[in-house]
Amino acid sequence: MSEPLRPGPRNLITDVAGLKVGHAAEAGLKSGTTVLTGDAPFTAGVSVLGGAPGTRETDLLAPDKLVGQVDALVLSGGSAFGLAAADGVMDGLRAAGRGFEVGPVRVPLVPAAILFDLLNGGDKDWQDNPYPALGRQAFDAAAADFALGSVGAGCGALTGTLKGGLGSASLLLPSGITVGALVAANPFGSVTTPDAPHFWAAPFEIGAEFGGLGPDPRAGLSLRPESAKMPAFNSRGNTTIAIVATDAALSKAQVHRMAVAAHDGLARAILPAHSPVDGDLVFAAATGTQALPDDPVAPLLEIGHAAALCLSRAIARGVYEATADHGDILPCWQALHGPR
Repeated sequence: MSEPLRPGPRNLITDVAGLKVGHAAEAGLKSGTTVLTGDAPFTAGVSVLGGAPGTRETDLLAPDKLVGQVDALVLSGGSAFGLAAADGVMDGLRAAGRGFEVGPVRVPLVPAAILFDLLNGGDKDWQDNPYPALGRQAFDAAAADFALGSVGAGCGALTGTLKGGLGSASLLLPSGITVGALVAANPFGSVTTPDAPHFWAAPFEIGAEFGGLGPDPRAGLSLRPESAKMPAFNSRGNTTIAIVATDAALSKAQVHRMAVAAHDGLARAILPAHSPVDGDLVFAAATGTQALPDDPVAPLLEIGHAAALCLSRAIARGVYEATADHGDILPCWQALHGPR
């Protein structure tokens, strides 16, 4: 029997050494931003499988494009307004002297993705777009330790039946490579089985990181999509956006393959996933401190599988850790089922 995989010491994406995560949010706005950055630029890729994405600077992540590394990745609420959070992150990076060198100039590279949280009960009647300031605050707050649940980009997230949230998880592989995931879960679909507290991601849970209830024992679950979003306000306002990361030395093509594989984890934790009304997107990042062997096929298979496992667990953790707030239009898991 193979040795079971175990989380890193934090069970966060920052178990990948050199990475940091920061959040910023406004309670009244019911929205916020999350930033992943590192001690140094990192190789990045992206895979988009949802039908309604909102993105910035993702074309440069294609394997055939010139730039090899980026300085930060942004996950934000706010729909298209939230893409401006990357402006604030760029300001922070520029102040730190970071960025792609073009002669005497440095240009920070900050791909971003957004989720739709404009109809979640928060006050969206602003005069000036709040997201650049939230992006700068999140960048300035970036650290190895960070909170989960109703924070950052997950502050105002909603699933099909419950409050969504910001989640993270990690795994240590037998090879010594670390893999982690960070996600803001705001899907049209549900992360729990119908009328029950059981998470779809339960088969992949480690310990009791999201309640320890195990899989739902019933068969024939969710024969048709069920979502409170469809009759309640707007079935088009969704999206799960994520980042998976590793310390392995991967090329841009290999990082892209990691992002593709990680989408399996999204589909195992959300039902349905990758719908026409979701902008489901996964960024992937590699810091490159752990070398791959001459034949990297087996390690790449293991890294992609671990990324999917981490993403499933991170989605469930984000919803499990969400907390109730004034004006919520959907309940949180803890309010219905209590902490475990």
